[in-house]
Amino acid sequence: MKVKEDAHMSCGIVDLTKETLSDAPEWASHPFSCKYCIYWEFPEECIDPAKEERSDILRRKLGWLQRVNSEWGNCGKIVYLDGQSIGYAQYAPATYLPRSADYDPGPPSDDAVLISCLFIPHKQFRRLGIGSQLLRSIIDELKQRQKKAIETFAGKGSPDSPSGPVEFYLRNGFRIQKEDSEFPLMRLDL
Repeated sequence: MKVKEDAHMSCGIVDLTKETLSDAPEWASHPFSCKYCIYWEFPEECIDPAKEERSDILRRKLGWLQRVNSEWGNCGKIVYLDGQSIGYAQYAPATYLPRSADYDPGPPSDDAVLISCLFIPHKQFRRLGIGSQLLRSIIDELKQRQKKAIETFAGKGSPDSPSGPVEFYLRNGFRIQKEDSEFPLMRLDL
């Protein structure tokens, strides 16, 4: 499926950097944006963004991003449509995402890169093929980097799961590695 073509629409996917993190899409409810979410990165500090300064959370997230980019390489993507950021993806080995050890069907496999977030927060941009293009860009990058597999804890029953719904991953070639009633571990061998 491709983005519905319109003479006035321009879609682009860029790597997650210090500059593009500040562009991560925002919305009205908690956690307000993926740039303010440290759920996967700092489980011991998983605070409520509604009660803490967003600038402090963003600083922690930025520190994590810079560390992972320095030690492992690119770990995310941002999708823009007509210059507006509309989607976010984040991925890394599970050692950089310690919350992954808390999931019942986990931990992720040692040979896999974990997608912790692949999210198009606003419904009007869903079901246009943008999420699949975002996932394809991650797959292509990780193949070039000679990674063996990609895994994620996909959400069942809600299209609003920030990691993405199970059906989305099944349509894109993933299989269920370990079943779970809420967040099965999905896998794609590269």
